Amino acid sequence: MKLSDFDYELPQEAIASEPARPRDSARLLDLTGGAMTDRRISDLPSILKQGDLLVVNDTRVIPARLSGRRGEAGIGVTLHKHEEGARWRVFAKPARKCRPDDVILFGAGFAARVEGRGEGGEVMIAFIDPATGTALDAAAVQAGLAVHGSMPLPPYIQRPDGSTEADSEDYQTMFAASEGAVAAPTAGLHFTPRLMTALEAAGIGLAKVTLHVGAGTFLPVTVEDIADHRMHAEWGRISAETAARINATRQAGGHIVAVGTTSLRILEACHAATGRVQEFAAETDIFIAPGYQFGAVDMLLTNFHLPKSTLMMLVSAFAGMDPIRAAYTHALDRGYRFFSYGDACLLRNATVESGG
Repeated sequence: MKLSDFDYELPQEAIASEPARPRDSARLLDLTGGAMTDRRISDLPSILKQGDLLVVNDTRVIPARLSGRRGEAGIGVTLHKHEEGARWRVFAKPARKCRPDDVILFGAGFAARVEGRGEGGEVMIAFIDPATGTALDAAAVQAGLAVHGSMPLPPYIQRPDGSTEADSEDYQTMFAASEGAVAAPTAGLHFTPRLMTALEAAGIGLAKVTLHVGAGTFLPVTVEDIADHRMHAEWGRISAETAARINATRQAGGHIVAVGTTSLRILEACHAATGRVQEFAAETDIFIAPGYQFGAVDMLLTNFHLPKSTLMMLVSAFAGMDPIRAAYTHALDRGYRFFSYGDACLLRNATVESGG
């Protein structure tokens, strides 16, 4: 398939710059009943059925964006993937000014040594104490990021002066617990304690997985034949408890409802690797496009995604290309808000017979 198959015209004014307030008042395009129905996120307890199970991503976004200097040159860094100890893969601008053994100073007592440079602006760094040149331990890196880092908002959310204090809360889900993401699992941003109380009262369960979302999620696809695209790897985990709840829900006839593409990706990565949902912890670079057969997820709650992105390919694989095209046309015509702070849609897996 071609990259152009996943393109659409998006006016700038459709991109949300702030979340709905309250979060669960965001609009929801429901495609699970055989037609398109305009609803609100707060309607989820009446849409889902008793015995269904929501699976959310409990990753926590870290302040992964840094501004530093190498001599007189300004260097912008966005953490991408933790390797080990003080070592991170990052996206740097301008990457051409980052040479091996260069030191980028971010602030008092907080710097990084360049270890190598890859493709597409990727650079390997190790955080160090600039006074001694020694590597920082995990606690010191975390402390340095807390002081000098900022929330890594996606490039389409315009903040000329950088992320705001409100973004520090807005760009974090209520489930955030396991630190390591450099982008939010944005479908989870819609949930509130009030909504969770209503879902529990309706007999709808909750389980948690972890997938540390990388900055690679924002990188454009640069190949025309999507079969040639390669995903950046992300680390994820499914606990034995969550796996048991998912399997029990399935056995009882309930639906597994992935909250966001990140929850879906770690569940499907596990199923693809093992043939079932079980305890799992590994890196995954799973790439889901039309033709993929889903094995773990029945329904997907997700925001509206960028044209020609891997996430457009994923939702097209899940719900079908024609239904997704129709849904996005409807959403634009009805004034839905797009991307990370925008509205959402609820999709049913079209690749298998519905279980009810």
